[in-house]
Amino acid sequence: MTKQLLLGQTLGFSQNPLTGDWADAVLFDSAGGVLVDGAQIVDVGNGAALRAAHSQAQVTDYGDALISAGFVDAHMHYPQTGIIASWGKQLIDWLNTYTFPEESRFGDRAYADEVAGRTLDLALAHGTTTLASFCTVHPESVDAFFTAAEVRNMAVIAGKTCMDRNAPDTLRDTAKSAYDDSKALLEKWHGQGRANYAITPRFSPTSTPEQLAALGALWSENPGCLMQTHLSEQHPEIAWVKELFPNARDYLDTYEAFGLLGENGLYGHAIHLEDREIARLAEVGGAVVHCPTSNTFIGSGLFDLKGLAKASVSIGLATDTGGGSSFSMLRTMAAAYEVAQLRGVALHPSQLMWLATEGSAQALKMSGKIGRLDKGAAADITVIDLRSTPAIAQRTSQARDIWDAVFPTIMMGDDRAIKDVWVAGQRMI
Repeated sequence: MTKQLLLGQTLGFSQNPLTGDWADAVLFDSAGGVLVDGAQIVDVGNGAALRAAHSQAQVTDYGDALISAGFVDAHMHYPQTGIIASWGKQLIDWLNTYTFPEESRFGDRAYADEVAGRTLDLALAHGTTTLASFCTVHPESVDAFFTAAEVRNMAVIAGKTCMDRNAPDTLRDTAKSAYDDSKALLEKWHGQGRANYAITPRFSPTSTPEQLAALGALWSENPGCLMQTHLSEQHPEIAWVKELFPNARDYLDTYEAFGLLGENGLYGHAIHLEDREIARLAEVGGAVVHCPTSNTFIGSGLFDLKGLAKASVSIGLATDTGGGSSFSMLRTMAAAYEVAQLRGVALHPSQLMWLATEGSAQALKMSGKIGRLDKGAAADITVIDLRSTPAIAQRTSQARDIWDAVFPTIMMGDDRAIKDVWVAGQRMI
């Protein structure tokens, strides 16, 4: 197979820019190259040197476009693609008014196939090469998502969403069927190609203690899997959790008590955390996922990125489609910047790019495999046009350095900024 050499400005990282000086973490080359052999990156370095050393490689020259690892969306709901940007509700009303009626349709495999394919194509068009998605209670919805990803050779994480209370009859399972269905789907999909299964209780209010215990038992039997859920998104939700679990020390304890707190845990939102919860997440190595467009769109609150990073909690970044209002990780980075500003922190563009790539990969326990522009990683690559619109181009033309050039695209960019996408070494757009 002919090697591929991609030329342009290259951006990678040697370490987490949130926990030290960002300048020490950045690996940037204004005349860089990425050498791809099959599905993997085999070298990253000076473009001219790589071209001379690999004269037989097929060259794609992107000029001054930015070559980055593909974006990694660490928390989303593909069944909510069709209801994105629905008006005027906060969390509980959002679920009852929009989410649950739409998710009830996913027992129809043909419909699930249609939406799964549409979601993944929209993600690719926006430069996202990996997604971690909640499915619905229906096993068909899980099969549809993994099948669509397999066709595109995308690395994805997904699981059947389990709910046995406080949900419509069309979306409820039981403690036993949640365990049985999840186990069967896990055995069918986990580790098949680029698929990874995540045990998925939606959140404590929609699972009885019996169901949480059953899913905790399944996780203990399969500790290599991820477990994804929601945590402390809105104040009314937290109050509801306290009513439902009066003996719990806090929201996180409703998971911990049933074996659903661990290193491979993904806890979406995590806005209104108590000190004990932060300490426990850091202690066990669980990851929280920042969903800024969702948190502002449905009025949840302001995520404390600086505080959690300082506490050594692993942090990913996500669209939270469809509570989130955009499929774009560029728009998600912009929202993360705005939320941090409201907390008195100006995130550097390098920190935002890291969150959307290596940070999310780290949260998904796939560091080094995806989200990284380095030898040995999968050739999941996004090429970003830093002059994609007239408004962005006029700002970029005045850039003093690469960060002056990247930041306008983070703040104003959309799918027009995505010049090219590679998945496992194959060009996708």
